[in-house]
Amino acid sequence: MRVATINVNGIRAAARKHMDSWLESSAPDVLLVQEVRADETTAAALLPGYESVIWPCRVKGRAGVAVAVRQGAPVTVGAVRRGVSTPESEEPDVDSGRWLEMDLTATNGTGARTPLTVVSAYFHSGQVGTIKMDQKYAHLNLVDARMTSLLASAAAGGPQVLMAGDLNIVRSERDIKNWRPNHNKSAGVLDEEIAYLERWFGAGWVDVARSLAPDAQGPYTWWSQRGKAFDNDAGWRIDYQVATPQLAGRARAFTVDRAPSYAERWSDHAPLVVDYDL
Repeated sequence: MRVATINVNGIRAAARKHMDSWLESSAPDVLLVQEVRADETTAAALLPGYESVIWPCRVKGRAGVAVAVRQGAPVTVGAVRRGVSTPESEEPDVDSGRWLEMDLTATNGTGARTPLTVVSAYFHSGQVGTIKMDQKYAHLNLVDARMTSLLASAAAGGPQVLMAGDLNIVRSERDIKNWRPNHNKSAGVLDEEIAYLERWFGAGWVDVARSLAPDAQGPYTWWSQRGKAFDNDAGWRIDYQVATPQLAGRARAFTVDRAPSYAERWSDHAPLVVDYDL
């Protein structure tokens, strides 16, 4: 089963820049999308060949997440849950369109079935010294509680879980080209933010790409639009696939589909694609 996650930085703009060419060549069975910034009808029409569920943000022009399953893939769609807290209405508007869960059943070539829960997640970017940072931490606290619950359920025999998306946090010097000028100065590189990720990984969640490339610098998944960040590969690794241990153990390979050139980019992020042997 191939799973891809990508922050499209607006799905309409990505489509105009030929996102479809990547989608056709990569052909993920499950596609997790962030920063959709479009209504459900518009977004679904831009993902032909996929059965899509989109959760737009209630704040117009912001966020929005989607889970899409390729038609013909050996994957059956089950229940869908919108929002990291239950019920959805408990979350503030700025948290809407940031956490979408879908239950799936994957069937392999021998007919064996694996129940899964996949999550398309888009964390706040935050801004140091502003209310946006408070909103990020408030949302992270809700995510923290849900991650604890999902891990416990999987350990007790429930579905394995994959939480993937743009988490807007690096983990260490290996995840950002310019660590020193950003560490504890820029949102996404603060120790207080990093502590959330490390708590989850310490509890048993697995950073799938890092588990497959433990000593690599990067590979980065986002580059600033300013200056020559993309050309100089001065990026950040902020897009993740985070799995429960059993599922992570089935990950076989990953790629970051970085565009060949700045002119050929269709987002400021690059897709993170992982193949799982189910």
